[in-house]
Amino acid sequence: MKKIVINGGRPLKGEVTINGAKNSVVALIPAIILADNIVTLDGVPAISDVDSLIEIMEIMGAIVKRSGDCLEVDPRNIKNMPMPSGKINSLRASYYFYGSLLGRFGEATVGLPGGCDLGPRPIDLHLKAFEAMGAHMTMEGNYMKLSTDGKRLAGASIYMDTVSVGATINTMLAAVKAEGRTVIENAAREPEIIDVATLLNNMGAHIRGAGTDIITIEGVDSLHGTRHQVIPDRIEAGTYISLAAAIGQGVQINNVLYEHLESFIAKLEEMGVRMTISEDSIFVEGQKDLKAINIKTSPYPGFATDLQQPITPLLLTAHGHGKIVDTIYEKRVNHVAELAKMAGKISTASNQIVYEGPNQLQGASVKATDLRAGAALVIAGLMAQGRTEITNIEFILRGYSNIIEKLRSLGADIQLIEE
Repeated sequence: MKKIVINGGRPLKGEVTINGAKNSVVALIPAIILADNIVTLDGVPAISDVDSLIEIMEIMGAIVKRSGDCLEVDPRNIKNMPMPSGKINSLRASYYFYGSLLGRFGEATVGLPGGCDLGPRPIDLHLKAFEAMGAHMTMEGNYMKLSTDGKRLAGASIYMDTVSVGATINTMLAAVKAEGRTVIENAAREPEIIDVATLLNNMGAHIRGAGTDIITIEGVDSLHGTRHQVIPDRIEAGTYISLAAAIGQGVQINNVLYEHLESFIAKLEEMGVRMTISEDSIFVEGQKDLKAINIKTSPYPGFATDLQQPITPLLLTAHGHGKIVDTIYEKRVNHVAELAKMAGKISTASNQIVYEGPNQLQGASVKATDLRAGAALVIAGLMAQGRTEITNIEFILRGYSNIIEKLRSLGADIQLIEE
């Protein structure tokens, strides 16, 4: 069993560099299946989700070379094979294999996706899109089989009933080699979608409109190899900015795209957080007399649900009362009970998080219930007086590259212990 142990209350200072976006790379790697030659990704984070995806790709026959943050994948020998369980069940992004395998082979047999338990996250929008393009689905045990019965996928007009990043990307993956034109309406607009579309276009796809609510894809017969730089991880950046505002005495966060964080930065400014924003970095000063605010998550460009939990410990330092409403994932409140164990004045009421501050958190034994909840507990542990032990940290390692080393470089007393 692994756990993180933090002796908190130490002010942090220095610089930290943000890695490539986890929510991009988990789609970019399956997208490589569609290429007929080598694809190289730069800026790949050292996270366990990437390790799992590499293992899956190698099982399928890909030749993978990894050096630092550079990942080279040769997909030419990939075989279409059933993947009902194992690593597939450990990560949510396994559903991207549906789109890429359908696009290349016309069929896919993949186990149901795993990941964090954040409440209902159905894949019906994905299936609706695949069916519109000519695929049909059958359930066989604990896995799903999609097939076109040997035919090529056909372009279609697809309206997303709700805005979905996963369904938008998966539809793009399936459509790039379909026959004819595919139009996705009410598409998600996240930067990670633009990143995936950029890779596919660099491979020879014809995608227009990524980043807007209407994406048009003209199918092509083949896609070639390329080299691609993964965008910076806006959620990792927001996490470290929150941490710097909560416990820092001058922290610079490098490799940040402000344009991807505007709604988040606006909320920090509403609190009174003092920072200097540069072209590709943000310097966060030491803070005092912050003001409590209300937060409501919404699809991009609104306040990201993935930043709701990491900002919560910072909110507990503010003066006054506030609330958080997560409109994306109803169960994204599991960090609240753990923060309450650390003497935080925070609770849930009617599917809202309510808090009061300022608080002096106290070290405690707590458990990470999902990836971003784990990040919130790390920040809380750094803020707290005394010793904090965090268990279930596999969630944290899924999405934060070299987190222990980065925090130590800022002066944190933190260690990962394996028992």
